[in-house]
Amino acid sequence: MIGCRPNGWWRNRHSAMAALVGHLEQWARREGTDVTVVFERPPSPPIESAVVTVTHAPAAAPNSADDEIVRMIRTDAHPKEIRVATSDRGLAERVRLEQATVFPAERLHDMIDPR
Repeated sequence: MIGCRPNGWWRNRHSAMAALVGHLEQWARREGTDVTVVFERPPSPPIESAVVTVTHAPAAAPNSADDEIVRMIRTDAHPKEIRVATSDRGLAERVRLEQATVFPAERLHDMIDPR
């Protein structure tokens, strides 16, 4: 989600992460839905939310957040109720294999932070 728009997010990743969580909080409140965001490494300083579950992969590595998302789906009692926002084809395929639904990241980004 963070990298789906070329808005300079790479200059300050923590700010981009905090902004994402902030937009997701507002959207989750409006929609009345549960939201979890998974980062590859724990944000430093931590990003906290009373509305959005902010979590991270157990060990930071390439695709570690993807692996954590798939693990979370596998351990959920109702994987068909999970929607994963991603534009990554590999993750999308893995999510579908676990019976969860894929939602285009750009579409969600437009919903939570219209241009």
